[in-house]
Amino acid sequence: MTSKRKIEVFSAGCPVCEDVVARVNELACPSCEVSVLDMKEPGVAARARALGIGSVPAVAIDGKLAECCAGRGPDEDTLRAAGLGQPLG
Repeated sequence: MTSKRKIEVFSAGCPVCEDVVARVNELACPSCEVSVLDMKEPGVAARARALGIGSVPAVAIDGKLAECCAGRGPDEDTLRAAGLGQPLG
C-alpha cells in the first residue's frame, strides 16, 4: 500500500502550537504524512476557514478537522456574557 494518511497541523508558530506539532510527530506512524501549515499564509488561512477551524493549534486528518479541535475559538455570546461590550458601572 503506497497511500498515506494526510495529517495537517495548523499553527501560528506559538509555543503551544509547537508543542502540538511535536506531539503529532511523536504519534505519527510510517503511514502518516505530517504537514505543518503556517496560518500567516493566506491560502492556509482560507483552508482553515473551510475546515471550520476557529483557533490554533488545530489538526485535520485526511481532510477532516479532528473532533478535539472543533468548536473552539471566540464565541460572541460567551464573550458578551464575560463582559465584552458592557461599560463598567
